[in-house]
Amino acid sequence: MNIGVLGAGMVGRAIAEDLAGKYNVYSYDFSKENLCLLKIASIKKCSADLQSYDQYSNLFSHIDMFVLAVPGFMGFETLKQLMGMKKNIIDISFFPEDSLTLEALAKENNITVITDCGVAPGMSNFLLGYWNEHMQVEKFLCYVGGLPKLRVLPFEYKAPFSPIDVLEEYQRPARYVENGHIVTREALSDIENIDFPFAGTLEAFNTDGLRSLMFTMPGIPDMKEKTLRYPGHASLIKSLIRAGYFSTEKIVLNGTQVSPLEVSQALLFRQWQLTDEDEEFTLMQIDIEGIQQGKSKKISYLLYDERDKVTRTSSMSRTTGYACTAHVNLVAENIFSEKGIFPPEKVGKHEACYNYVMQYLEDRNIHYRMTENET
Repeated sequence: MNIGVLGAGMVGRAIAEDLAGKYNVYSYDFSKENLCLLKIASIKKCSADLQSYDQYSNLFSHIDMFVLAVPGFMGFETLKQLMGMKKNIIDISFFPEDSLTLEALAKENNITVITDCGVAPGMSNFLLGYWNEHMQVEKFLCYVGGLPKLRVLPFEYKAPFSPIDVLEEYQRPARYVENGHIVTREALSDIENIDFPFAGTLEAFNTDGLRSLMFTMPGIPDMKEKTLRYPGHASLIKSLIRAGYFSTEKIVLNGTQVSPLEVSQALLFRQWQLTDEDEEFTLMQIDIEGIQQGKSKKISYLLYDERDKVTRTSSMSRTTGYACTAHVNLVAENIFSEKGIFPPEKVGKHEACYNYVMQYLEDRNIHYRMTENET
């Protein structure tokens, strides 16, 4: 099987390298520098402008299945164009648009499209989808973040994926579900400090992370996801937003029109760039509460993962990328074969899919430690 991985950033490379042991992998990216960082010789490196949609029929005529790992700002349109190739697609571009609006197009092309196949969104949805089949879920709470182990002021942060996507997340209104109603708050709001195993005290704040869950799980009255950073990060970012550093409105500087956002992105890209030498970790805690067989029950998962010391693959690349490749294999091996658009909660509800993905991640030393308690 020929698999095309569109995007060769940190996560895209981890995906391509994981799949290369089993499939013929073609990695596509505009950046030749990104392609040169691929470590496995068998991966075919293809330099391409992935926004030249009129070239897709020539570029991808030999591809049997796609993985979409482009930046979020181009994800939705790229996915829509790829669907015309009539091949199954696994997506981790995390675009802000609603993927479910493409349901009819997916069915028309008789393909399987699984979106948001990362950690959160991704595995958080997947796990909730599983337990929603086994209990009456009343509350879902997810804390998640990827952070450097070395804290360097002022931001104490490194971005394991595009800083553009991080800044967009910091400014998009955050939605969560409370008492059965969707509530909208500013991003970076409701800051709280929490002590976590392995990581110590982190701050949690609202971001728009629930995504499809707000619409696919309407029976759950309370759902919330919060992003984790070192204490003080959110207040610093809010100050920059208020001061106009992320404004898209052009200003004239030395006779040249530039937007503050463009300048900020350029500066932050250097400061936030995660290198192979940076030790970092991914942390996610999920709490699912509800009723099972007449008893109140709480299911908790804890993920703590660090950079692979042998391959130097970053934790966020591993935890995001291998969640994605697990779903690639689910579809390639015909374990999941339904046609349409499927966020991970619609996949995780199937026992066979749940067992496959959890074992797949265990085999790659990514451990979701589960505890179960009656409340």
